Amino acid sequence: MTDKERKLFVLDTNVILHDSSCLHHFSQHDIVLPITVLEELDHFKKGNESINFHAREFVRELDSFVDGQLFEEGVSIGEGYGRVRIQLEIAFHEDLSYNFSPDMPDHKILNCAYTLMRSESDRKVILISKDVNLRVKAKAAGVPTGDFVTDTVKDISTLYKGTRTLEDMDAELIDQLYEEGSFPIEDLPLDDELNPHESLILRNHRKSGLAMYHEPEGLVKRVNKRAVFGITPRNAEQTFALEVLLDPKIPLVSVSGTAGTGKTLLALAASLHQQKTYRQIFLARPIVPLSNKDIGFLPGEIKAKLDPYMQPLFDNLGVIQDSAPNSELTSSLIQKLLDDDKLTISALAYIRGRSLNNIFFIVDEAQNLTPHEVKTIITRAGEGTKIVFTGDVFQIDHPYLDSQSNGLSYLIDKMNGQELYAHINLEKGERSELAELASALL
Repeated sequence: MTDKERKLFVLDTNVILHDSSCLHHFSQHDIVLPITVLEELDHFKKGNESINFHAREFVRELDSFVDGQLFEEGVSIGEGYGRVRIQLEIAFHEDLSYNFSPDMPDHKILNCAYTLMRSESDRKVILISKDVNLRVKAKAAGVPTGDFVTDTVKDISTLYKGTRTLEDMDAELIDQLYEEGSFPIEDLPLDDELNPHESLILRNHRKSGLAMYHEPEGLVKRVNKRAVFGITPRNAEQTFALEVLLDPKIPLVSVSGTAGTGKTLLALAASLHQQKTYRQIFLARPIVPLSNKDIGFLPGEIKAKLDPYMQPLFDNLGVIQDSAPNSELTSSLIQKLLDDDKLTISALAYIRGRSLNNIFFIVDEAQNLTPHEVKTIITRAGEGTKIVFTGDVFQIDHPYLDSQSNGLSYLIDKMNGQELYAHINLEKGERSELAELASALL
């Protein structure tokens, strides 16, 4: 690759906070780090969140480049890669000064990319940022931009749903499913292969049946509707979800769906049903910071800060208590589990670091996690642990994630087809007829 063919990528801070190994994703092209990016990274060095880890790891890697040319022509990232350099402060270009305040870090990064584009006209300069707003500003100034997409799902419309419906089935096959409980996969007419634990709705004009593929045995087995802690599935997908949530042979499960489809409620009911099987039940959700400020900036003690975020999880506990056949007994059991720390409800940041052996671990709102955060959680799972991720891949609160780049979508896309994994997408809202109507029309 000639020097003119080497592109020059200017990185925004959020790219590094998303993936500290980002320097190794640009092939033989060169990378520029505006000094503003290093100054911003300095604010993220302390803490236990994923972004703090990435800030520390990235700075350590830069420090490992002992060559003193880091601030000049740059240093080689490694064999097969380009060079990286730190660009010191550049005088604000007169073309930008009228519309962009020079005091904002984003504008300093934009100015760096714009000035390089003008001064190195023989090379293509591209600003890489996960901040949509900065990309829009850069495009308005004529600077080519791009998102950091090494860990994104290419086509969210084809994301695995975990369930398929087969119409015009042989009635005798459905009869066999009910009478014998299963039939060989070879008897099922298919255009393509089934995934392990893939759920099936089998129909013909007279009858239907629910089934699931068990790959090791080569069998399609009947799935029966069952209630746990007073929670009864209201549709086929919820029935399938409970089936995989209650199966100890499936240590990794994801349940997706829009608000009101019962994702968290089913996962929590399944965990309580198996509370004697597991040492503890962890129920956690990520706290999405605003303007790069975590909950430490909020007033009050830690419990007061977390209560608004955790309330939906306690609401689900309340639904289970009210739905159970013996409400008072269930309420006493749940309270005892909470008092004995057998059931822990907390922000995800406060569960990280705890032992994950023989745990039923529910991660709610997983669409607000990065792919790296999802990987970190799963790779810490010990013996006997079951991890359940729930969320809506289209309801993103994180400022630098979208339906294609969030950790839940990435998990579903990459784990699809693995024997240790099952996924169910819940289609129908079950809160109320009004909630379903609002979800469909508004």
